[in-house]
Amino acid sequence: MSSSAQDNRPANGPLVLSIDAMGGDRGPATIVAGLDIFARRNRSAQFLLHGPAAQLDPLVQKKRRLAGRCEIRDAQGVVSMEDKPSHVMRNGQDTSMWSTLDSVRNGEATVAVSCGNTGALMLLSMVRLRKLPGVNRPAIAVLWPSKNPQGFNVMLDVGADIRADAQDLLKYALMGASYARNGLALDRPRIGLLNVGTEEHKGRAELKQAHDLIAAQAEQGNFEFVGFAEGGDIPGDRCDVIVTDGFTGNIALKTGEGTASLIGQFLREAFAYSPLSRVAALLALTSLKRLQARIDPRRKNGGVFLGLNGTVVKSHGAADATGVAAAVELAYDLAQSGFGDRLAARIASAASTAEDTAADDGDEQKKDGTDP
Repeated sequence: MSSSAQDNRPANGPLVLSIDAMGGDRGPATIVAGLDIFARRNRSAQFLLHGPAAQLDPLVQKKRRLAGRCEIRDAQGVVSMEDKPSHVMRNGQDTSMWSTLDSVRNGEATVAVSCGNTGALMLLSMVRLRKLPGVNRPAIAVLWPSKNPQGFNVMLDVGADIRADAQDLLKYALMGASYARNGLALDRPRIGLLNVGTEEHKGRAELKQAHDLIAAQAEQGNFEFVGFAEGGDIPGDRCDVIVTDGFTGNIALKTGEGTASLIGQFLREAFAYSPLSRVAALLALTSLKRLQARIDPRRKNGGVFLGLNGTVVKSHGAADATGVAAAVELAYDLAQSGFGDRLAARIASAASTAEDTAADDGDEQKKDGTDP
């Protein structure tokens, strides 16, 4: 499947989103409720809903807004959170996850959305959709609450692959810049490379090499490279995109989620400590609600798999209906912007430039009488 097939809607027709109804912690009723919330805000998108038809039919019938907009694709198998990706790859042809991805692969839908097993979803996505030419390792990108005017920063990779060499990090930078332009409407995003310090002499060899590669691509890639970034820049306003390997990114993501949960718990305990603190909580209710809305992870629920011939949005497994609706909205926004085609073009351009540079270097070495 070529990248040009990613915008799979008919001319002037509605976008079609492929939704895995199974695999989430809360079951298919929550997925359908999330679709209904999204359908309330968007009256044009169409849905392919994958899972056991006997379970899904009654749920969809109860949602008037989904009438005529939701086609159910019967898939009896379910990928559980405990299933090993290799087992799913060998035995998962009848599952809702497999069916969801195949709808994108076959050109019936533009974007796939799933709350299911991350490892299985990534492996199936790579096998069924294939990687973009020039991409060695796909990445998972997430939106992180930040001090920037757009309210979020992009960080990748957060767990698609624990390894990443300098070329991989360069591709992550290009993919992250494209995501920031299409997902956050930033014309010239600022990119930082996560390291143990901002000084150029710090970090592993592959980070120093990636630093030079990303800097060399900044003008052609239409982004600003700010150099090395530190952990404090992830929610800060120095960068719009933070690039790192999946091992570091996943630890940072889980640490951030755990810290946010802990702070929320501490706040609740503090305001319930005494009658006076409960009165203070009532007086601060408006401000607390504003804070909760800003840091609520459900607002931007969904990691995006980048580097594939098709866009896949991974919703959190424990997402409620509001979170599912946010993931579907993210998928819709990316599909509407033509994100998949733009990303493929950006990677292809970078790969072509790299080949030309390598060829020029080889010619220069031959002129000098050295081996290329």
